[in-house]
Amino acid sequence: MKTNDVEILVIGAGIVGIATAYYLAVQHKRARLLIVDEGQPMALTSAQSGENYRNWWPHPTMADFTDHSTDLMEEIARRSDNRIHMTRRGYLLVTREDKPEELLQQLFAGYGERASKLIRLHEGSAGGYLPPLSADWQAAPDGVDVLRGRDLIQKHYPYFNRDIATALHIRRAGDIGGQQLGQYMLETMRPSGVQFQQAKVVGIARADRFTVDVLADGARRTITADIIVNAAGPFAAQVAALHGERLPIVNVLQQKIAFADRHRAVDRKMPFTIDLDGQTLAWSDDEREALAAAPEFAGLLAPMPGSIHCRPDGGDHGEWIKLGWAFNAEQTTGPVREPELNPYFPEVVLRAASRLQPALAQYLGALPRDRVHYGGYYPMTQENWPLIGAAKTPGVFLATALSGYGTMGACATGDLCARAVVGAAAPTFARRLSLARYADKALMDELDATASGLL
Repeated sequence: MKTNDVEILVIGAGIVGIATAYYLAVQHKRARLLIVDEGQPMALTSAQSGENYRNWWPHPTMADFTDHSTDLMEEIARRSDNRIHMTRRGYLLVTREDKPEELLQQLFAGYGERASKLIRLHEGSAGGYLPPLSADWQAAPDGVDVLRGRDLIQKHYPYFNRDIATALHIRRAGDIGGQQLGQYMLETMRPSGVQFQQAKVVGIARADRFTVDVLADGARRTITADIIVNAAGPFAAQVAALHGERLPIVNVLQQKIAFADRHRAVDRKMPFTIDLDGQTLAWSDDEREALAAAPEFAGLLAPMPGSIHCRPDGGDHGEWIKLGWAFNAEQTTGPVREPELNPYFPEVVLRAASRLQPALAQYLGALPRDRVHYGGYYPMTQENWPLIGAAKTPGVFLATALSGYGTMGACATGDLCARAVVGAAAPTFARRLSLARYADKALMDELDATASGLL
């Protein structure tokens, strides 16, 4: 195949772009296909993934979407002898509220008509709850277990602070190897003729076909294509602007840390756990005085949002853990490939995570030197739903705006976008994940009143 003349040009070699190319090549037998990216495959945001997945969202459309993606990931796990390292200990959402009615309403709304069959309530000393002793995704139950009562939660999760009163254990959830998933797809579709070119897209024009100008190795060259798939992640809006289209996307920089838990503060069998409650960080008097004197840090003295993440990394016999906290609300439409990270983030997220798991406090001021502090941009729409399918520009298709759920949603996004490109039938929920939803006033009004699902 001549790489300067293709049928389909996929812009973006993150997990979403790779997945879209994979389903076009493997499922729909499209061979004249080129992926271009300024960086290497599976770099940028895909390299900073939390590598988690879940099938629950506050709206049935997103629950159907992530269920579909999980189905597709399971197919790959079976075919590859679980090369993608899929595990299933679940997501554990915890709160100090005894009766978190709004959260429970969102839980039932997300599963829609299936809620009564999938949601199990456990209170007091009632039995029936199966803790996640095994990480085997094929042996895990489906649905959600709702644990209510501090004693019950302490029985199963004694390393949590005793003030946790309610826990939602989403069972069709866990983690996968994002890099392994991307590599499997690249290797599988390579015999079909799919190629990759490291190049930066700098211009897009259309007459009978698209003429795409790129910079590769310092030289400008032109690629001609019939179809463009915009899977450029944080740069999707910039790519769209090259052909005169504006996308309703902003980018939020999110950060994480990973370090070796040599003190075994976190149980290796713990699910991916999210402390939903906001908090005011506990500082000493001297620390409060120092923070108050610096305007750029004064916000750390104010009440902070919830959703502090913690999970073991590396399996039962591993040592590392990951911590994350999406407290940064700053948005940008102009992302850069190497964002500047907040040097104080590791200490801040550790302090926040120690509220739920007090044993983590022993690392305050003593984080291992080999810790890793990393971050990436979350491209997102206001309603936090992806954009998959036809763009306004004829011949352009979108596979973007997967804010914080790029790895878990990549397979479904690739499948749905590929179906749109070739004109194949798609699940009924697919239309609501495209730009067409903005013409559906009733849906948009509904989404205005629905939680975003950003955890």
